[in-house]
Amino acid sequence: MLQPKIKLVKPVEPFSLFLEYETGEKKLFDVLPYAKGTWYSELKDKNYFNTVHIVNDGYGIEWANGQDIAPHELYENSVFWV
Repeated sequence: MLQPKIKLVKPVEPFSLFLEYETGEKKLFDVLPYAKGTWYSELKDKNYFNTVHIVNDGYGIEWANGQDIAPHELYENSVFWV
């Protein structure tokens, strides 16, 4: 299944992402379980974490050095923002 496009991504303390989709859905994704190993551990730095941005015309997110999380994981493993 193709996930809806991400319209907005914002870092939220501690180590979560607020995601707003083209459908109007607003979700929160916990990044901390992913911040392991040499490649992803850089995400534990708050200043670096805040470099997250939308890529691929809204179908993904990425950090400054190329770390990303699969779009289906973002969508399926996030909780609705209330």
